[in-house]
Amino acid sequence: MSATIRVGNCSGYYGDRLSAVHEMLEGGPLDYLTGDYLAELTMLILGRDQLKDESLGYAKTFVRQMTDSMALAKELGVRIVANAGGLNPAALAAKLREIAGSQGLDLMIAHVEGDDLRGRADELAGQVGSTGNILTANAYLGAFGIAAALTAGADVVVTGRVTDASVVVGPAIAHFGWGRDDLDQLAGAVVAGHVIECGTQATAGNFAGFTQVDLAAPLGFPIAEIAADGSVVITKHEGTGGAVTVDTVTAQLVYEIGSPLYLGPDVSTRLDTMTLTQSGPDRVAISGVVGEPPPATTKVCLNEFGGFRNSVEFLLTGLDIPEKAALVQHQMEAAFSAGTRPESVEWRLDRTDVPDPATQAQATSLLRLNVRSARSEPVGRAFSDAAVQLALASYPGFSLSRPPAAATPYGVYRPAYLPQTEVPHTVVHPDGRREDIPPPEVLELVERTGVVSTGSTSDLGDWVGETVRAPLGRLAFARSGDKGGDANIGVWIPADHPARDDAYAWLLGFLDDATVRELLGEAATLDLEIHPLPNLRAVNVVIHGLLGEGVASSTRLDPQAKGVGEWLRARDCAIPSVLLPTPIAEASL
Repeated sequence: MSATIRVGNCSGYYGDRLSAVHEMLEGGPLDYLTGDYLAELTMLILGRDQLKDESLGYAKTFVRQMTDSMALAKELGVRIVANAGGLNPAALAAKLREIAGSQGLDLMIAHVEGDDLRGRADELAGQVGSTGNILTANAYLGAFGIAAALTAGADVVVTGRVTDASVVVGPAIAHFGWGRDDLDQLAGAVVAGHVIECGTQATAGNFAGFTQVDLAAPLGFPIAEIAADGSVVITKHEGTGGAVTVDTVTAQLVYEIGSPLYLGPDVSTRLDTMTLTQSGPDRVAISGVVGEPPPATTKVCLNEFGGFRNSVEFLLTGLDIPEKAALVQHQMEAAFSAGTRPESVEWRLDRTDVPDPATQAQATSLLRLNVRSARSEPVGRAFSDAAVQLALASYPGFSLSRPPAAATPYGVYRPAYLPQTEVPHTVVHPDGRREDIPPPEVLELVERTGVVSTGSTSDLGDWVGETVRAPLGRLAFARSGDKGGDANIGVWIPADHPARDDAYAWLLGFLDDATVRELLGEAATLDLEIHPLPNLRAVNVVIHGLLGEGVASSTRLDPQAKGVGEWLRARDCAIPSVLLPTPIAEASL
């Protein structure tokens, strides 16, 4: 048994770089290549695919990738694990066997199932107060089914809905022989999986410090070198674009998380215990991760049909913007008759214009009208016609950003929970043999030691009183994302800050409930959670309900909250001058 395994990633979402599988196989040595193709929104997309053709429900791009690369993977001895099976892992496995046979390849292909709980849709709908029109219902399975398939000799394992990290944790369990009680090792592998599961986001993709990284070449996909004790090194193939630094890894660690206790079906991972070290060029070591027993329940992602929606965007140019907005709003409201008015009508005016505009774009604001209805008619042709028929009868400079489109169906995300003992977890081996994976037996969370404490508001000195106004992003990095209807923003002090502990102590005291509500006006009336992660010099802010009923139904300009962190970084704050780079501090005086 080798001391470490090299686990690469080739996909962070359904639609990621198609050539990545081949690139990763050719780029250097790997033991396993993994891909994450699923998200809450993706399950809805696959559900709609399956409504049209019951033989579908899996990620079709993965089939194309494997058609091109499975022979190379077999030649190199690289084993493939991916959750591309979506709603139909059995059909995907069968399709891959067909392709392998046509290419004369002797490949052992297994799949993991049990996550699809549409048979319990009515019960689950009742748990969350749903209308009951459930399209998909998928539990988040753990990694032991993947491990069982690999241990039995599978070359390729495809799954339905497993946790994002499970495609990485499974190979580590199989290689090192970890058991259910190897909590710290499992937690270390979960961290490895969490870092690499979003592909190039770990190698400077979507990175707040992007101006400090050479992004001229396409970014390389990440690799996790996992050791038997659960310690990890994050790296990438030599010669690929991007970078692997403490900050690029931190950016992914704080992405789409909640409290410091990161719950999963195999282990609860303490995100407040790890230590990150730059161990070499494009190499970041992660050690000291503490694991605790998993919870008794597992999350079930429910996607239900929410109805139909449509939108129109009016361009308001020049003077009298509020009056122009009021006029077209009155005209559109008058056009809605009692029988055709949508159930939901939302107006939003974004004042993107500036005084004395030098360009027409600088003179233009955006007025968005979003409508939703249980029926398509009120938000279809009737809605579009009402907007178009105002073209010569409304405000001066009337213009639309795009022609009104047809009504489109949308989904609503709801999380439900079931005891792990009630969720099937089955491996179907290449020979058709079925193996049931038992749930964990130890389900009681017990607080363990190991939290690193660095920085607190009591550490602040007199220097905090001398402040300058500057964007928060001149001091801190951030990354944000979506979790159902909630959004999270991870904010941290860069690793190369000369007074990082002082800067973090200030940040920890600064980002309190009142300040977050003041800086992010859309969060003013929503429930917030604020969690310190001192070992990462980070603060995680969770904004409940910012995305309404989930990404698929959100009408925000940024429905997945990917830009909320950059919005926060752009807000001016009173920052202690000693914490800012000298030119910025002086320019602000």
